[in-house]
Order: sequence, then structure tokens, then C-alpha cells
Amino acid sequence: MATKAPKLLPFDAVACLEQVCPAPVADAALLSEAIRRVFLMPAVGSKSFLITIGDRTVGGLTARDQMVGPWQVPVADVAVTATGFTLDGKSRTGEAFAMGEKPTLALISPAASARMAVAESLLNLGAADILNGLERIKLSANWMAAVNQPGEGAALYEAVHAIGEELCPKLGIEIPVGKDSTSMKASWKEQQSGQTKSVVSPVSVVISAFAVVGDTRKTWTPRLRRIEDVGESILLFVDLAKGFQALGGSALAQSFGRIGDDTPDLRDERGDDILSDFFDALSQLHETDVVLAYHDRSDGGLVTAVAEMAFAGRCGVDIILDGIAKSGSRADVLGALFNEELGAVFQVSKGRETDFKRAFSTCGPPAGMIHTIGVVKPKHDQTMTVRHDSRVLVRLERTQLQQWWSRTSFEMQKLRDNPVCAESEFAAVADSEDPGLSYKLSFSVRDTLLPLTAPIAHLFGKMPRVGILREQGVNGHAEMAFAFRAAGFDAIDIHMTDLIDGRSLAEFVGLAACGGFSYGDVPAAGMGWASSVLMHDDARREFEKFFKRPDTFTLGVCNGCQMLTRLKELIPGATNWPSFVENTSQQFEARFTMVQITDDAAATPSVFLHGMSGSSLPIAVSHGEGRARFSSPTALQALEGDHLIPIRYVDNRLKVTELYPFNPNGSPNGVAGVRSKDGRVLALMPHPERTVMADVASYVPPGMSEQWGEFGPWIRMFRSARRWVG
Repeated sequence: MATKAPKLLPFDAVACLEQVCPAPVADAALLSEAIRRVFLMPAVGSKSFLITIGDRTVGGLTARDQMVGPWQVPVADVAVTATGFTLDGKSRTGEAFAMGEKPTLALISPAASARMAVAESLLNLGAADILNGLERIKLSANWMAAVNQPGEGAALYEAVHAIGEELCPKLGIEIPVGKDSTSMKASWKEQQSGQTKSVVSPVSVVISAFAVVGDTRKTWTPRLRRIEDVGESILLFVDLAKGFQALGGSALAQSFGRIGDDTPDLRDERGDDILSDFFDALSQLHETDVVLAYHDRSDGGLVTAVAEMAFAGRCGVDIILDGIAKSGSRADVLGALFNEELGAVFQVSKGRETDFKRAFSTCGPPAGMIHTIGVVKPKHDQTMTVRHDSRVLVRLERTQLQQWWSRTSFEMQKLRDNPVCAESEFAAVADSEDPGLSYKLSFSVRDTLLPLTAPIAHLFGKMPRVGILREQGVNGHAEMAFAFRAAGFDAIDIHMTDLIDGRSLAEFVGLAACGGFSYGDVPAAGMGWASSVLMHDDARREFEKFFKRPDTFTLGVCNGCQMLTRLKELIPGATNWPSFVENTSQQFEARFTMVQITDDAAATPSVFLHGMSGSSLPIAVSHGEGRARFSSPTALQALEGDHLIPIRYVDNRLKVTELYPFNPNGSPNGVAGVRSKDGRVLALMPHPERTVMADVASYVPPGMSEQWGEFGPWIRMFRSARRWVG
């Protein structure tokens, strides 16, 4: 079977752009149009509309998710999870996961497409502190082809051979698992014309790369650090393509409906030296504090990589193409900015350039392939400037660039969700004065709050017992149990079936109703959970006795919060509690957003919030029904008058808000949680238990984890409960 060579035409970027731009067109207008078209491509632009509807914090071990930095921009190269829950804070190992795919390149060269998919996954994975370099990495390959189509079987063979027999064995990387779909052809018959038509998917492979992480805290992100935070810095570009700048298969070509006839590739005589040496250098750099930010050059090219770094840092950059673009001609500038060959961008403090290059002194790219390509501007100048030979080619505002980049995601979100919410989130991109997420704490995270009797209790192994309550589908019990265990409790798993079958709550001082997908997270799942209590006499009686005991406390989170608020008839001092219903966005919301804690002195102190009043800090949100709905306006007024709304959503300026996405569900007056009058019951929709470990959060300011120790700020809630028990 022979490969069917396609008949492809060269891609002339300049000619294509000049056709769509009014003549005569200035360089700035031409480059601006090129950037706009590329940023609107689905493969390049923001994927926020997909990311925010998936629960990515469940389990309490997610150390690096897609969202990066104080402004939560979806540009992370790698996903990192902690290995497990630890009480000593000494073990920071984890697992890293990254992907690579280059299906469009297969239309030009199936082998190059496969090699580039592997290389992309490795460069993404390089953002994590990979233990023992390449040799510990494992790949999963998902192959897709229409093998019965002429030439496609041969193309698949060419691609598999390129990485299965050549590249990966030379790198010492195994592909122990994968999947194949070999019928990627759809055929149908038109009803009116009777014609038979078909669509054939090109050969492609999606690579998933996995590795063990030595230290989760050493994961790099694309977020550029501002001058005001780290001083002057430079952007260094490591070119792994030896100066080649093929535009075939690029996002720029696709934006014109073209493919091109030249393709990016792993340009190495043996196929493994460049990547092996590059990872050796990365390993050395992860042992230092030289690198401030990192991003690979992939979909969209160098200009996209740098722009995404600027979005995550909410800052401006000055890009200098001298040494990268062969000349200042339009063709060479476009080639330099939009080719998708292998390479990566690093931010390094101005005085650390020598330290950075020292890591590459015995390994890394060929000589002359490390380029200083720019600097980060002061925060008041949020523009991206592109220069060549001291000539400004284009200058664009970050707000304009990021709204281009976010536009496709926004339009999809607007069609799918409440359009008012989509427009509110899109408009927030333009707020250049937004300070982002922050931690304003009224307490010391290291303060254990252990009661005087705790050492004696630990000595005899009689820690107070907390029931970790689950119902069908609940998946947040592990992190909840760990949070209480870390605070000095004995956490005991209880299922609702145990209570319905007659198990007593008499042995417990605390009860925690967990979050997660109870009953598959169908609408009103919390109501269903509450009904399983109210409709079973024995269970109802047991809960009522527990709530009335003055020596007990209860915590409800997410679905557990919904359940508790539906049991308010059994809970003393909960008369005016709301129920929690569908988010205003009409969509499941998975966010990392700000809340403010106000445990007013006029009320009996909350069991859970000792010393936390006045604090503002981020918290994980993950629910589809979190909007507080009160039976009447007077119920909300009464609850506020009794100081029973201790947790509210605030914007990044720390003002109580109903504005989306800062308030992810539209609760009136920012209501995120409610408490009982005696302070023994707290019900809240966000998840404090999911970021208890210091290393586990979507955003922690650099160096803050070291100040906190092994646990993050939300451990305080559980330690407060332990203090109250005494």
C-alpha cells in the first residue's frame, strides 16, 4: 500500500492578507489583521467556555489546573496533581499530565504530524518538575484514521512507524497504552439529489504524556511577572527548530482555508538529541529559581505564546524580532511570528540571563538558538509592541488582543448559557485595573488552635469523632475527611443507608455533609437528599436529636449545603435560611473565586470561623445550583439582621457583588453561606475542603506556600471546630 501524496499549494501569507486588507495596507494593519484572525481560531483562542463547566477541583489534590494566575486565564501547559494527602508537609511529589496533537500537519506529512504531537506533549510536560527527566515519561497514543480510504492506511503506517519505531525508542520513552479508531469516515445519501457523499477525517494521533513530579511547587506557568513584583526581566526564546519557520498547517494558514506544502517537524538528524538535551536543561532550571514564567510555542506561533503569557500576567510586552526574523520584510516577519515549529519562551530576571544560559552550556539547542526577544513593561502600559531593527511594526492594547482571543469562547458561551452572564465575563477582560485574586487574612495560617486537652487525647488515641456523611454519587468525601483529620479529628465514613438502617449519631461530635454529584447531580439533588432524611422516621429522629444536642456541630458543603438548607425545620435557628437553586448563568460553574468572611460580633461566634472575620480569600466553587433563593425579601433581611450570612462573594476589589463571574451563581447580596443562630451549623456552597493543602489551589502568590507551611488558609475552619470541641 503506497502513501497517496496530496497535491498541495504553497501558502503565501502576505498575498492572502493583502487580499483581505484594504489597499494600500500598512504593516501595522496587516499584522493586526493576522493576529486577529489567528486569535479567533478555536484551536488557538480561549477554551474557557469548556473549562468552567467541568469540576476540576474534586478530590482536593489538583495542584495545577488550566486556569493560571490572579486573573484565571486558561493557558496552563501541564496539569499537576499531588500524589496524596499528607500531614507532615514533607512529601510534595505528584503526577503531571500534558497533551500534544497536530492533526492538520498530517495532511502534509503524517510522520511529521506524529513527531510534532509527541514533541508538543513533552514541551508542555516540561513545565512540571519531572522526576528523572525523559526516562520516567510514559505516553498514551490515540490513533484515528479511515484505513479503508485509498492512501490512508499507508499514512497511518507512516505515522506509527515515525514514533513507534523511530522517535520514542531513541528517546527511551514507552507508549504502553493507546486506542485506535480506524473508521474515521462518514457517508450519507442526499435525499433530494440522491448523491452519495462522504467526509474523511485525516490521519491523526493525540498524545497524552504522564510523568512523576518531584516537587509540585516547582511547576512553571505562563504567567508573566510584572516589573513592580520582580524587577526588570527579559523574555528568552529557545528555538528548537534550528531557525526553520514553516507555515504549513499553521493557524494562520487555516484562517484562510489553506494548508500549505511545508510542515514543521522535529528537525534533528537523529531525532532525539534536541529533546533530550532540552529536558536536561529544564531539569537543571527546575532546581533553581531562575525561571519566572514558561510557555511552549505551539498553536498560533510565537506571537500567541507571548500574548498568552501577557494575558495571564495582565501586563504589556515589547517583542523584538531581531535575530529571529531573517529580515524586516512582511514575509519574514509573518514567518517568525506565526510558524508553529518547536520552541519555548522563558521569562528570566534581567540579572539571571547568565544563570539561565549556563543550564544550556553542555546541552540544549544548537549554538545561537537562544534569543532575547523582549521585555515586560510596567503595569500601566498594557500594550504588546512588535519591533524589528528598532522599527515598531505594530502596537496593540492587551484588552483588544485578549478580547480577540476570548471572542470565540464568548460567542459559544453566549449561545449556550445566559447571554447576560457571558457578556459580563467578556467585559471583565477589558478592566486593566482589576487587581485579581488576593489573600487578605486576619489570622496566621500556622496557628494550630489546638485546645489544651488535645495532646492528652492524641496520647490515648481518643480524638473527637466526625461523621463524613455521603449519599449516592457524592464524591467529595475524601478531601473532607482529610481536612478534619488534619485538624485533629477522627473522621468516620457514614452513608445515608447506614442511618436509614438505624445507625446512631450519638458517638459523633460533628457531622459533615459532603459535596459532589449526589444522585448524579440531577436538578434538585440536594432536595432529594434531604427527603431521604425527612421521609424516614428513624433517620429524621436521629438528625433532629443531633441538631438539638448543644455539644455538636454540623457542616454542609455544596450538595451537603443544599441538603442542610432543606432540613431547616429540624435545625434550631435556621428559620430564614434560603434554598439553593439553578445558577443565573444556567450552567454548572467551576471557578476559583473570592469570598469575604464576616462573623459579626453581634451574633454568637461560629464554631468554624474563629479569628477569620475580616478575611478575604479565594475558594473553589463547583456547582450548578448555588443561587440562594429566599422565601421572601423579609427572610433575607431577617437573616442579615441576625448576622447569619458569614460568607459572601466579593469581586477582586473586595466589594460584595452579584456580578458574574465574581459571583458565579447570582446569589443576592453575594450570599455564599449561611449559619445557625447558635453558630453550630454552617452551610456553604463553595468548597473550603478542596484547597486545604498549601500546594493545592489554582492560584497561590509565589512564596506564600512556604510561609503557610503544609496547609493553606482554609484549614483554619476545621481547626476552629477542633478548638471549639476542646
